[in-house]
Amino acid sequence: MLNRIVIAATAVMLTAPLAVAGPIDSACVRSDRARGNAPLCGCIQQVANQTLSRSDQRRAADFFRDPHRAQEVRTSKSDADNAFWARYKRFASAAEAYCR
Repeated sequence: MLNRIVIAATAVMLTAPLAVAGPIDSACVRSDRARGNAPLCGCIQQVANQTLSRSDQRRAADFFRDPHRAQEVRTSKSDADNAFWARYKRFASAAEAYCR
């Protein structure tokens, strides 16, 4: 019984960092603004997992590499861009509140 608990705990500990890695986390860690703050980037990724689709996460990750791209999307007249921007703003607000 104890062996099963130890094995289960070890499996969780070994796979938890992998569950956090995602497009937002990767872009965040590489960005100048985050300065490699892995715990903060992991937290932001966790919020992204709860609030954004995988394709939205990939699109939002581009903002870390090219912040001007966010401005272009924000000011776009496209319905698709406007819908994405609304989802992105909800994500950003949630990440700001949760990852302080």
